[in-house]
Amino acid sequence: MKFNFLTRQKNKTVNYEHSTAFQLNPEYELYSAVVTTSLSTSFYEKDSERLKRIKGLIQKCNPFFVAKLAIYARNEMHLRSVPLVLVVELAKIYSGDSLISKMIVQVIQRADEITELLAYYQMANARTGTKRLNRLSKQLQKGVATSFNRFDEYQFAKYNRKGRVSLKDALFLTHPKAKDEAQQLIFNKIASDTLPTPYTWETELSQLGQQRFRTEAERLRAVTQKWEELIDSNKVGYMALLRNLRNILEAKVSGAHIEKVCHYLANEKAVAASKQLPFRFLAAYREVKTIYSGHTSVVLEALEQAVKVSAANIKGFDSNTSVVIACDVSGSMQYPISSKSKVLLYDIGLMLGMLMQSRCKNVISGMFGDTWKSISMPKAGILSNIDIFYRREGEVGYSTNGYLVIEDLIRRNEIVDKVMLFTDVQLWNSNATHHSFADSWNRYKKIAPSAKLYLFDLAGHGNTPLDIRRNDVHLIAGWSDKVFDILHALENQNNALEYINQIKL
Repeated sequence: MKFNFLTRQKNKTVNYEHSTAFQLNPEYELYSAVVTTSLSTSFYEKDSERLKRIKGLIQKCNPFFVAKLAIYARNEMHLRSVPLVLVVELAKIYSGDSLISKMIVQVIQRADEITELLAYYQMANARTGTKRLNRLSKQLQKGVATSFNRFDEYQFAKYNRKGRVSLKDALFLTHPKAKDEAQQLIFNKIASDTLPTPYTWETELSQLGQQRFRTEAERLRAVTQKWEELIDSNKVGYMALLRNLRNILEAKVSGAHIEKVCHYLANEKAVAASKQLPFRFLAAYREVKTIYSGHTSVVLEALEQAVKVSAANIKGFDSNTSVVIACDVSGSMQYPISSKSKVLLYDIGLMLGMLMQSRCKNVISGMFGDTWKSISMPKAGILSNIDIFYRREGEVGYSTNGYLVIEDLIRRNEIVDKVMLFTDVQLWNSNATHHSFADSWNRYKKIAPSAKLYLFDLAGHGNTPLDIRRNDVHLIAGWSDKVFDILHALENQNNALEYINQIKL
C-alpha cells in the first residue's frame, strides 16, 4: 500500500515557532501523534487537545491502518493507554466484520488491559448509571471475551483491583468461554470474588507496612529481610526491579542479593522479555547515581550492560557509512513526557541518539539549540554519555536552529551518507538570517546527492520543516528503540506507514 505523505490541500503551514512547515496526511499524522503520546501534557498540547486530535484523525484514516497502528503501538512501541483509545474510537465508527475483535486480541497483553479498555469505553461513550457498560458492539465483546483465555489465575489475581470496571464486571458482560475445566474454575473465582491475594512485591510490602515495630532498627531489619526474600522469590518483575533499585539499595540488602539483582538486570533474555522503553533505563540510572552506597557502582554498571544488550539488535552502520547524529536540546524539548514523570523529551532524544551512536562505526554526534556543537563520545557507556550531554546542554542555548547542523556540513564541504535529527521537529531560525532548514538541506543535496535525512519525531505535532516526499527526507516517530527497525526498513525503500501496514491482523 502506498501513501501520500502530505495533504494535497493547504500543504504548507507553520509550526509552533511560526516557521514554514508541511502538514502531514492523516495516516502519517496519526502515526506520529500516537507513538509520541503518554496522554499527558506536552509543551504545545494538553491531554484533551492531543486526545481530541487523535480521535479526529481516526475518522479520516483507513480503519485497517488504524487497527494495525494500535497493534504496532502496543506490541512494538510498548505503549499501553493509547492503543486502547484506538480500539474504542474505531469501534464507535466501524462495524461489519471481525476487524475490531482481531485488533483487541492482539492489543490486550495484560489482564488489567481488559478492564482499562472497558473503562475507557465507558468514559468515551459518556455512560453513567447501573448500565454504564451496556450495548457493547458484538466484535468488541467478542475480542474481550477471547482475551480472557490468554491469562492464568496469578495474572488475573495480580490485576484484580477495585476500579471503575472490575474483572468481574468484564466477565459478566462478555461471557468468555473457558478453554478447559481449570480455566472455568478461575472464571468461577473471578465471579465469586474469591481469587487469592497473589504473592507480589506490592502486596508483601503493603502487609509489612501495616505491621507495628518496637523500634526503628527492628523495622529496618524487617524491610531488609523482606527485600531479600522478594529477590530470592524471583517474583519481582524487570520493570518493578528498575523502579525499586533505590529502595533495594537503601534497604541495605546483602552483597549476594545485589549480585543477583545485577545479574538479572544484565541478563540478555530478561532484557529482551522486559520490553522496556529505553528511557526507563536512563531514569533508573539517574536515580541510582544519587544513592550513597558501596554497591552503587556495580548497579550502574549492570544498567549500562542492560542497555548494551538492548541495543545489540539495532541494525547500525559500518565504517563505510558516515553518519551525523544531532540531538535537539531546545527549550520545548526540556519538558516532561507526563505530569508524573521526570523524563523529558530531551532525555528521549539523547537516549535514542546515543543508542544509534553506539551502533555506528563512522559517526559524528552533537547537540543543537542556538548553535550546533559536535561532541566526540566513546561507545563504551551509553548512559554515561547521556549524562555528559545533559551537563553540557547549556553550551548551545535553547532555540531550535537545526539548520546549523546542515550548514556546518556545507561549510566544511563534508559529504556524509546519513543525517539523523532527534527532535520535536519544530525547527526554525532564531538568527534572523535567510536560512531555513529546507533551504539548507536542498543546498546540501547539491554537493551530497546521495545523502539521506532522517527526522526522528519525538513529539508528534503533525508537521515537518520540509517536504518529506522528496530529496531523501524521511520521518520516523516514537520513543522506543524499535524506531530503528523502521530506519532499517527505509534502507529497503519502504516508509514508516508501509512498515506498519505489513502487520498481520
